[in-house]
Amino acid sequence: MSSVGSSSHDTPAGRRSVIFRRPPSRGLPGYLAALVLVGVATLVCEQARPYLSPVNMVMAYLLVVVLAALFLGRRPAVVSALLGVLAFDFFFVPPRFSFQIADKEYLLTFLALFTVGVVISSLVARARESLQALQIRERQTAALYQLSRDLTIATDRGAVLEAVVKNIEQSLGGELAVLLPEEGVLAPAAASAGIELDREDLGIAEWTLHSRRTAGRGTGSHNDSAWSFIPLKTLADTLGVLAISLGAAERPESPQLRKFLNAFAAQSALALERVRLIAEAQEAQFFKARENLERALLNSISHDLRTPLAAITGALSAVLDEGEKLPAGSKEELLQTAREEAARLNRFVGNLLDMTRLEAGALQLRLELGDVEDLVGCALSALEQRLEGREIMVRLASELPLVTFDLVLMIQVLVNLLDNALKHTPAGGAVELAATVGEGELLITVSDRGPGVPPQDLERIFEKFYRTPVPEVVGGTGLGLSICKGIVEAHGGTIKAENRKGGGLRVVVALPLASEKKGVDDGS
Repeated sequence: MSSVGSSSHDTPAGRRSVIFRRPPSRGLPGYLAALVLVGVATLVCEQARPYLSPVNMVMAYLLVVVLAALFLGRRPAVVSALLGVLAFDFFFVPPRFSFQIADKEYLLTFLALFTVGVVISSLVARARESLQALQIRERQTAALYQLSRDLTIATDRGAVLEAVVKNIEQSLGGELAVLLPEEGVLAPAAASAGIELDREDLGIAEWTLHSRRTAGRGTGSHNDSAWSFIPLKTLADTLGVLAISLGAAERPESPQLRKFLNAFAAQSALALERVRLIAEAQEAQFFKARENLERALLNSISHDLRTPLAAITGALSAVLDEGEKLPAGSKEELLQTAREEAARLNRFVGNLLDMTRLEAGALQLRLELGDVEDLVGCALSALEQRLEGREIMVRLASELPLVTFDLVLMIQVLVNLLDNALKHTPAGGAVELAATVGEGELLITVSDRGPGVPPQDLERIFEKFYRTPVPEVVGGTGLGLSICKGIVEAHGGTIKAENRKGGGLRVVVALPLASEKKGVDDGS
């Protein structure tokens, strides 16, 4: 046996259809009730016999026929008409207490009583059946509307399947399983609680999927199964199979029921197709956006690589080709340019490698207790050649505690932050570097007086290859701040950016004073 997964909507055993429910057949109790009604009418007429002629007593029996047709059904009503004729003849037509008829005119009365009774019972029964059909159609419409509403608000396949199972259980009182192809094999994706499909039933479901035709109980194929299998069809494809069991008391071959189940299956298939198309559209949009981004990043990286290479090649070519003719000052200036561009290219390649290590999770911290003053001093020394006369104002709080960090990586963080601040600071402006102690953490702040960052982009500046759309910004790779974010978060800290009053940007790095990072190389 192949167990079918259950849904969260449990329905008690012995369920009956609530859409196509009709009043149960009365059988023998209905005929006995008709006999009792005729007996009651006879007793009433016996009490009224001194005051009424026999012909007027016919109305009491006609009333019994109407009541039987309303509450017992067509056949008990016809039986009540026949019993009424016999009771009227036996008890009230002279000679009484016999079926002999002294006046032949009573034969016409008997015929009229029976005929009118049959006609009345047929008309009442037909009106009753029409009312039942209208009630069934009303329940059908309400059930389909409820299913449509639930499917409309479903945003993924799981929600669609849950809505299908819930609505069919509530509407038909049956058990069901929704089977969808998974890696080429038809398997239950959602089902009522505790039901199972055996291999034979799964084989019928496979046949239904490939043939796009109904099968199982109540259909022209595989009638020996207890399940009815309905394909979930769209115009171009079959998305799965709906397996429904309504119990032995139901008649799945009923045209009304078949039409209703097909409508349920059609709505379910359309909902599954809609969810699939939305997912495919989102996936296509994602791949298109990623392709555009990769193209833009490739163009950006190519430009950032070629620019320093072109400068280096031009400077060295000029020195080699015109070295003897160039003045000493010009020759030194070209070599200095080549060295600066080589350093710039080295930083760019280093940033790319660092970002690759961060994304691959290959970054290993060598944690050790370090002095913040040593950290700041090493970072300023690494930037000495790039300062170009710029001023960096350093303010360190007194008695800063020792902090556990990877000295090499944190130097890189400070160098990247200071380099970014220097790029955005106008000539003659100062960059501020401060370190203080907050609540259980070390706060390192790098501030500038540049153009700042648009408020909506404050979070994005830490994204890979992101550059602020500000005209004054000097070109860069867009990797520096994202590398800082990765290194700081690897230390268990946080980094954020905020605009300063009066212009400029402030970047705040927060490192925990007591490192709780485990499983790293502490250098011991």
